[in-house]
Amino acid sequence: MSYRRGYYKKDGTYVKGHYVSKNTKPKTQSKKKFGCVSILTIFIVIFCMLSCEETDSGCESKKCSDFNTQPEAQLFFNDNPNCYRNLDKDDDDIPCENLPN
Repeated sequence: MSYRRGYYKKDGTYVKGHYVSKNTKPKTQSKKKFGCVSILTIFIVIFCMLSCEETDSGCESKKCSDFNTQPEAQLFFNDNPNCYRNLDKDDDDIPCENLPN
């Protein structure tokens, strides 16, 4: 044990001298703080991972160049218009209008 001198606290009050044990360490606040930047970085990484996942819609990806004629593209389009919406650019239910008949 050792004698601790008197000292002033931050609020201006005086503490009288007293005996303290050398074995005990003064309690300090943990320096390991998880800052806002760290939390924000984690959320951004999770968002990017979720947004980059491929969605399995069950639709084949077809382009107008995959078909030889417009009626051939029309058959695929009529079979499932929601899957092949990309073939119909002007939304008039006639896909690949630039292909020959």
